[in-house]
Amino acid sequence: MAEKKTITVFGATGSQGGSLVRAILADPGSGFAVRAVTRRADSPQAAELTRLGAQVVQADMDDESSLAPAFEHAYGAYLVTNFWEHMSAEREKAQALALARAASHAGIQHAIWSTLEDTRSCIPVEDPRMPTLQERYKVPHFDGKAEADHYFAEEGVPTTFLRTTFFWENLLTTFAPRRAADGVLELALPMGDSRLSGIAVADVGRTALAVFERDTDLIAATVSIAGEHLTLAEMAAALTETVGETVRYRPLSADAFRAQDFPGADEAGNMFQYYADCADRFTAARDLTAVRELDPGLQDFGTWLAAHRDELRTALAE
Repeated sequence: MAEKKTITVFGATGSQGGSLVRAILADPGSGFAVRAVTRRADSPQAAELTRLGAQVVQADMDDESSLAPAFEHAYGAYLVTNFWEHMSAEREKAQALALARAASHAGIQHAIWSTLEDTRSCIPVEDPRMPTLQERYKVPHFDGKAEADHYFAEEGVPTTFLRTTFFWENLLTTFAPRRAADGVLELALPMGDSRLSGIAVADVGRTALAVFERDTDLIAATVSIAGEHLTLAEMAAALTETVGETVRYRPLSADAFRAQDFPGADEAGNMFQYYADCADRFTAARDLTAVRELDPGLQDFGTWLAAHRDELRTALAE
């Protein structure tokens, strides 16, 4: 039997990286072994990955010198940064550059860079519809990643650019429906009647694995993914059916959303405004048929809801 090729996975204890780790381990015929990278190799999450069969290594994207062992003798790498840990586009770009340099030095044969659109191609910096954040971005966690794309070409890293979207898992936490004064659950987001592209986190990992399995076919390609495009009214109706009580959609203005008192409200408000104002362009880039060719098990929203019914009911009861 041929020796398995090692895929180094950053963010292995997080959503995206964790989904790829599990996808690889669930498919012993894939021909890949997984090296899970975390800043805390002694954490319970890392111990669980070891138990599942991953090799766990410690590295920190803020310390470029720590990255080399994570890439050593690896065939491929899944590269993802977490803006929400620090909410700085400049820091995220610095991390991406460190990853690109380390992957290049190690001779990685296929990297997947988890990225997003540059929102300024739709809503320019000077456009008054939306405030400019961190001096030069409209949606920093989108725009910073997009600006980092060129690092991988400049460093000579054979890369597929995987553009993700809104994770439905956010409905269990940050953007869960909340009870209004009348006791009815509300999904209060600034999307108007526009469709939101969403995806299950597990499908990010399965799609990434399929990209690696295509060998070199998708190097230099941009692969934009989603599971379904739905209006918030449609999502509220599906949530109502799943949880067994009314969930209504209450559209907010983007300004009202940004004015809320929680960290990152302006960033999230700009994100939803971008999703809404640029919906046609954003959804058109995500051909569900093409995504399903990579991931035949791609979940639509109803399938994801059914799988998470108990979690939703618990989250909404709190």
